[in-house]
Amino acid sequence: MSSIMPGAMLGLLGGGQLGRMFTMAAQSMGYRVTVLDPSEDSPAGNIAERHLCADYHDPDALRELSATCAGVTTEFENVPAEALQFLEQHCVVSPHARSVSIAQNRMLEKQFLAANGFSVAPFMVIRNSDDLSGEINAAFFPGILKVSQFGYDGKGQVRIDAPHELMDAFASLQQQPCVLEQLLPLACEISVIVARGFDDEISLFPVAENHHSQGILDMSIIPARIPEKIAQQARKMATEVAVKLDYRGVLCIEFFVLADGRLLINEIAPRPHNSGHYTLDACITSQFEQQVRILCRLPQGDTALLTPAVMVNLLGDLWRSRELDWRKVLRNPTAKLHLYGKREARSGRKMGHFTVLAETIEQALRQAEAIKASLRND
Repeated sequence: MSSIMPGAMLGLLGGGQLGRMFTMAAQSMGYRVTVLDPSEDSPAGNIAERHLCADYHDPDALRELSATCAGVTTEFENVPAEALQFLEQHCVVSPHARSVSIAQNRMLEKQFLAANGFSVAPFMVIRNSDDLSGEINAAFFPGILKVSQFGYDGKGQVRIDAPHELMDAFASLQQQPCVLEQLLPLACEISVIVARGFDDEISLFPVAENHHSQGILDMSIIPARIPEKIAQQARKMATEVAVKLDYRGVLCIEFFVLADGRLLINEIAPRPHNSGHYTLDACITSQFEQQVRILCRLPQGDTALLTPAVMVNLLGDLWRSRELDWRKVLRNPTAKLHLYGKREARSGRKMGHFTVLAETIEQALRQAEAIKASLRND
């Protein structure tokens, strides 16, 4: 199939901040974008050329998208696989429905990884209360119970310290299908953004070191402060996952680095990822430009890191019913501010991020921490 050239209309399922950054990347390359999102006021829908305000299952909206767009991509993993299957019959779609259907379901994801020989934390699948009737291996505790679908940023998860807590935890998650994972002693968490094209070309972005607060990504440090041997292993595993999944697009693999040096895959995100936002400012090509390039069957861009960087999320908790003084970020000449255009600031809601660039990781981290502290004290 030939390339989709600038001037064409691209379709996007989802109107959040990832979609906004994709839309901006596409527009800067000369493309137009139609966003399908049920929200009347979405970050991507507000800046796209067209916004189809409809449900992702809406047949009329899907037909309109397929008839007017040369290619369609996604900005979040919970887009219905059925919508992608319909679109695949009419236009280029990246990623494929099959890849997304596996990565968006923790149960299928864990089973896929284990079946293909990838190292994961010990887990068990809990489909219904009958699966809790037998004796549960004590080695799973302490553990964490995660809903199989629609959980993100720490939502849909319950920590369990003993077997007798499992039934109540399952009930608190509305007895949805879940995965119980054993908690293991961690040294750190890292992630790799991998891009794979329709021509099988693969590119990898630098490994990010991620720090979370209450289940939400707080900060990413790039490059990750890990031994090169572990970084090489992470890049190799990320590549193998993309190939085994037959993935076409931008994919994030999140890893646990254990205290004993072992590397386990935690989760797969079938889309650009929060931990890859640093690529907007610190890499030759951003993860969003790469997403455009792959969807349009164009050569991939160089992913080289230009400078060490630290990316910090800005959550709604900072606002406290008033606008922040953004001079506290911008007085640092190497800090880059990105706000997502969301009108309502809520606790835990991602409202934006900033990235600090510096000659060394230590300098970037010190400056980022100082900016964080000044915003909290605003």
